[in-house]
Amino acid sequence: MGRSPASDKKVRRTGRLPTPAESRRIGALRPPSGSRGTRADRGVCPTELASLQSVRPAGHLPPIDGQPVRLEIRRGLADRRGEVHAGAFIRERRIAFDAELAADPQEFARIFVHEVFHFVWLRLGNPRRWSYEALLREEMRSRARGELGWSAEWRKRSLAAPDPGRRTRRWREYVCESFCDTAAWMFSGVPAHGEYTLALRFCKRRRQWFEESDVSNRISI
Repeated sequence: MGRSPASDKKVRRTGRLPTPAESRRIGALRPPSGSRGTRADRGVCPTELASLQSVRPAGHLPPIDGQPVRLEIRRGLADRRGEVHAGAFIRERRIAFDAELAADPQEFARIFVHEVFHFVWLRLGNPRRWSYEALLREEMRSRARGELGWSAEWRKRSLAAPDPGRRTRRWREYVCESFCDTAAWMFSGVPAHGEYTLALRFCKRRRQWFEESDVSNRISI
């Protein structure tokens, strides 16, 4: 998940999502063999293999089905576009978070949910993915501005008029990021944020979609 312009200087819960420190204190976490101890040579803090079922905060994330996902705290996390807050590595079943998020539990909670839902998107199935695309196309026809996270918003701003109809890579990446940012808005326990710029009527429609599509009841990773 990339950094927003406002977060270059400082990243920005009322719930019980785990902080980076807490993720190593929850008793149900299962450390993999040989994972204890620092690995400073690769810029990686000590990590543990966490079943996301075990770190699911009661009252926020829906129940989770799936195999364990490794949670990592890294220093100087970046991708090809520059510094990022976090990244989901689907095939490797791991999520890496930038170490500076340890100082901001609310932002960690929001980004944690966003990255978990990249795994959900993969297993959502084409019918529900296409249904969410249709929802976004309707928003575009209604000239909806803004989004529920910078990761989706900058991609939305970069879209060309033919992209939705042609289902270009830019469009498909935007749809995925929009889905993950919407999930973070719904389930992170962060009720207000500077990156929540989508009008309330569209937010309500997205919440309704998540509920009617059964994403709010149970998720598979």
